[in-house]
Amino acid sequence: MLSVVIPARDCERALVRTLSVLVSGAVAGTVRDVVVAEGGSRDETAKVAEIAGCTVLISTAPLDHRLREAAAAARSAWLMFLRPGTMPDGGWIEETTRFVEAAERRGQVETAAVFRAEPAAPAGSVTGQAWALLRDALRRRPSPDQGLLIHRRLYDAVGGHPAADDPEAALLGRLSRRLVRLRSAVIRPPDEPIEII
Repeated sequence: MLSVVIPARDCERALVRTLSVLVSGAVAGTVRDVVVAEGGSRDETAKVAEIAGCTVLISTAPLDHRLREAAAAARSAWLMFLRPGTMPDGGWIEETTRFVEAAERRGQVETAAVFRAEPAAPAGSVTGQAWALLRDALRRRPSPDQGLLIHRRLYDAVGGHPAADDPEAALLGRLSRRLVRLRSAVIRPPDEPIEII
């Protein structure tokens, strides 16, 4: 049903977390393949991706080029871009499946979706959840940490990831009027900041 594209560089531990969450999507038939746009890591990032069965494209080209190349290598019409360390919550499989099926049924593949952002607050922390909901409601533009679910036709129509300081944020800006926010959240633990360049 969809291909997951992950830009990665020197982030083996964070990549393991994201790939472990995607296993259930592969078992359910939602995730067809995972393409890792590897930026020439000095750690074991590429090895982790290969062991997990991902397609690994290694290049030191700028991030926008690597992401467009990975999207072109993906096998599905629907693409889900995730940053390493990002972990969709337990309802992501069902919700992304509903979103994709509804868009195709209506012939409206010109829309895209992002997950709801949620901090890595202690389990059951009402305050953390309340702050996440408030911040998400007030945020005008989604963050690349929220992922992106997009049909290849729309991705190509807007030119893919543009050459920019932050091509992921720039693409979300281009799509702002076409974005739907899913109810499912993504959690990004704060323990190791990831800078993908």
